[in-house]
This record gives sequence, structure tokens and C-alpha cells, in this order.
Amino acid sequence: MPWATRRTARDQVAASEISGPRTYGNWRKPTSPGIHGLGMAGTMVLLGGMVLVVISMLISTWLALGFAVAVGLSLVPLLLRDAHGRNGLQRFTARVAFRNGRKTGKNVYRSGPLGRTEYGTCQLPGLAAQSTLTEAVDAHGRPFALLSIPSVNHHTAVLQCDADGASLVDTEQVDTWVAYWGQWLAALAYEPNLVGCSVTIESAPDPGIRLEREVSGNIDPQAPDLAQTVLREVVQTYPAGSATLTTRVALTYSGAAAPGQKRRDAEGMAAEIGLRLPGLSSNLSMTGAGPATPMTASGLAEAVRVAYDPSVAVLVEEARSSGGSGITWDEAGPIAAEESWDHYRHDGAFSITWSMSEAPRGEVFSSVLTSLLLPHPDISRKRVTMLYRPHDPASAARVVERDRKDALFKAQQAKVENARDSVAVRAAEQAAREEATGAGVIRFGMLVTATVTQRDELERAAAAISNISAPARVALRRVYGSQASAFAAGLPLGIVLPHHLRVPQAVRDAM
Repeated sequence: MPWATRRTARDQVAASEISGPRTYGNWRKPTSPGIHGLGMAGTMVLLGGMVLVVISMLISTWLALGFAVAVGLSLVPLLLRDAHGRNGLQRFTARVAFRNGRKTGKNVYRSGPLGRTEYGTCQLPGLAAQSTLTEAVDAHGRPFALLSIPSVNHHTAVLQCDADGASLVDTEQVDTWVAYWGQWLAALAYEPNLVGCSVTIESAPDPGIRLEREVSGNIDPQAPDLAQTVLREVVQTYPAGSATLTTRVALTYSGAAAPGQKRRDAEGMAAEIGLRLPGLSSNLSMTGAGPATPMTASGLAEAVRVAYDPSVAVLVEEARSSGGSGITWDEAGPIAAEESWDHYRHDGAFSITWSMSEAPRGEVFSSVLTSLLLPHPDISRKRVTMLYRPHDPASAARVVERDRKDALFKAQQAKVENARDSVAVRAAEQAAREEATGAGVIRFGMLVTATVTQRDELERAAAAISNISAPARVALRRVYGSQASAFAAGLPLGIVLPHHLRVPQAVRDAM
């Protein structure tokens, strides 16, 4: 699962008062208070073990010594952490879970008429297996796809944006876009029943079909031969080496029963989401995302189908130009998929997914993720997905105050003042002050998926991701043992990973 952080939206100094480029930061990684890095869970085990040892000393010294050794050995995995902050217990349980799943065949998926799934369809595997797709109409009369996952009663609507891009754009305009984006994220905390938001930027080769359709539909038969020859040559040569960038924003709402309300089904959520989409999409246009329009059911099914089988991308694009591909949600999944420890094979493609283990330290510029988002020649298709979970105003106050106390507790444990702990205390206090003045608090993470068409291209793609993530100052960790789930979470499906975990998120944070 992605590493979650909390980011506080803060008011910036007026542009006239800034002498240099504007910087951004003050995000904090969620921490758990504990003794010497044990976390809350490890500290409780330590204190409970100490009480047990003291009581057993009244019975037998050897018994107390045995209990002391057992407690010490149980704490060793919690103290051994890797470069990404994962302790030995987390790594061990991940390997055991994957090994058990492979023994029972849960890492292999076969669909279609001869597959293992019911009804002979190509339904989605894994977390999205039970999902259903319907189409509703919003308050402006625009059709939009509503993706429902009955197991957690989540309902997702997806907006497709035509981002303007930052090329040849003034710095002041970029700062304005970032400010409006921060306001848009902060406003999500006031969206009733909103549990998550994801932004997926996908880069893929441009087949040139749209360019050919545009030129063929507008060329004048009476134009000079030279002009027509030049246009036809442009249609043939321009797509070579070019790429398309698509931006999709998924908004996930919960239909669970709220105080004074009943549990709502897909039909009830369609009416509620349809009333909110126009306002959310219109506000996105001020963030540099360009025109934001809801994705239809056929458009979302086509996007997911191409993600699982990139070889049909050209066929889908050609079908769109002739009226539509006709792909339904039961046909959007792969025919075959197999999850390995470090990669995921789906139909004729191979993918690796990474999660963000650490956000950039210190302050960054607005262009920090540019290298990570741009297309790369060694990667056939690349998706960068930002995952957001906003805190409502009531819980935001508790979160920042708890962070401030945890940072103070950790700093006070050290006999010699630690520079990193001092910076963490100042950042936590600043976040608490900003939240008290009305700033929003949101948890965020990142998933990066690289897809290639040949097995031997995987390591080259992994090296490419390692190279382009360095300028972004983002620490990425390959999602070992959970490649299928991470691949699905990186799609614009609005999957909120903490709601699909067997171990509650609160227990994971305490470790």
C-alpha cells in the first residue's frame, strides 16, 4: 500500500513580497509514539512484558528470565527497519501471505469462456472483482459512469481533464494554479461522505489516429498538391516518438449509513454525486487541469481494458473514431493475469508498481514531479497516481495536535538534541497553528506503475523509474507481494486501499 503522509494547506505570502521562486512543503509522515522507535504497539508489548516479568519473579527467577528472553526476542523484528521504514514483522508477514496465496493459486487469474470466473466474462481481478458499472446523469445533464464496489459500499465518479501544461507559462500563473489546487483539495474535507480522491496521469505512445482523423476531416480537396502532400506526410511522421498524456480524477464516496441517514445503494449515490459533480469539475478548471468532464461508462471501460492489455490501444482508438468500441464492464478485465513477487503479468504485458515511502524532504518547487510525469522511451505506458484522503475539520484538529505531542515526545527522549527531531517539532507546531486558522489536512500517497510488452524489458523500466524519481526527490519502494492490488489501485477506479486491508490501518500506524 502507498505510504501516507499528512499535508497542511497553508496560506502563502503575497506574490509582491516574494523575492524568489515560491516553494512548498511542511508535510509530515504519520508517526506513532513509542520508546526508542518501537511505536505504540511495540511499547505496549514492552510494558506488558515487563509487568509479566515482575510478576513471574515472585514465582521463579528462571521463569522470569524465560519471559524476559521471550519478550526481547519478540521485539527484535520491530526494531529492525529497512531503508523505507518497514520493520521485520511487516516484511515477514508479507512474504508469508504471498507464499500462502501462491500455494492456493490466488495469484493466478483466468477469465473468459474457458476461464475460472463465472458467467464466462472478463471481469476485473482482485480488489475490483465485485465492482459494477452503471451510468447516471449529473445536474448539468452530462452522463457519467458510477463505479460501485459492494464489499465496502464505495461509489466512484471519474473526471477526465485536458491539462494545460506548464510550458511557456508565467511563474505567477503556475503559482495561481497551485494555490487553487490547494484550495480544491482543502474543500474536499467538506464533501459529505467523501472517503478518497485519486489523480492519475498516464503517458502512452500516440498512435496518431486522432491526428489523422482531424486532418482528413478538414483537408480541402481543392488545396494545392504540395499542401496536401505536406499534411499527409505530417500525419505519417508526427506520431513517431510522440506520446499522449491523460489526466483523470476519481472521487470516491461512501454509501454507509450516517447519523440520521440510511444506508444508500448505487441509485441513491448516483443522485447525490450527480448534484456535486458540476461544482467539483468547474473548480478544477481553475487549477490548470483544463476542462473537466465526467467519463462515461464506455470511456471508463475502454481505459481499463487498454491498461490491462495495451495491445488493443490502437483498435480501441480506431473504434472510437467510428462510433465507439462497445466494450462493456464485463469485458474490461484481462483474459489471464499472474502475480509474481516483484511484478505483474496481465495478458500480453508486464508491469511493476512502486509506492512512495518518503516524500521530498524540505521545500520543493511546483515543478518537482515533472521528470516523473513525462513519458520515457524505455517504458511503454506509465501511470503516476496521487492518492488523497482528506480529514474532516473535527478529526484534522485531533490529528495535528497528536502529531505535535508525538514530535515533542520523540524529541524529549534523546539525551542530545537531534537536528531532525527539532525540525519535526517546528513543523508540527506550524501545522497545528495553520490548522487552527482554517487550513485543511489531508493524507496523501503515490503509486507509480510502469508497463512494458516484453519480460526482458522489466529491469530496464525499473532502472528508468529509478533515474526519473531522483530529480523528483521521491523515495519509491517496489510493492513486493502486492503487485496486483497496487496495479488496480493505480487505475482511475477510486479504490481506497485502507478500506480493503485485513489489518486495520490504525494497527499498521501503531507499528
